[in-house]
Amino acid sequence: MQDFIHNISTTVSVAALTACLGLATPLTANAADDADIAKGKELSFDRKKGNCLACHDIAGGSLPGNIGPPLVAMKSRFPEFDKLRAQIYDARKNNPDTIMVPFGAHAVLTDTEIDMVTKFIHTL
Repeated sequence: MQDFIHNISTTVSVAALTACLGLATPLTANAADDADIAKGKELSFDRKKGNCLACHDIAGGSLPGNIGPPLVAMKSRFPEFDKLRAQIYDARKNNPDTIMVPFGAHAVLTDTEIDMVTKFIHTL
C-alpha cells in the first residue's frame, strides 16, 4: 500500500513540475504555431510576397540581399514580439527614412500573413 501511495505522489509531483515548466502545453497549439512558422518562412522566401530575401540574409535562403541587416538573433534584438511585428508592418514609424517596404500599411501582406512572417522571423 505504501508503494502505491508513493507512486501516486511521485506521479502527481512530476505532473505538477511538468506543468510549471511549461512542458505540458497542448499539442494543437504547438502544431498550429509550427504551421504558422512554416507558412511564415514560405512567405518570407516568396519573391512575390514577403520577399525578405531581397534585402536580408536569412539562414536557409538563397540569393539574399545585403541592403538590410542579416536576420539573426531576432529574439534578442526584438524581445517583444509585438515590436517586431510593428517593424514588419510599417518600419517608417521607428525610422521615417527607412527603405523597408511597409508591408501592412501598403497591403503587401495581410494581417494574418504578417503574423506568420513575424512568427518565423522571431525564431531566427
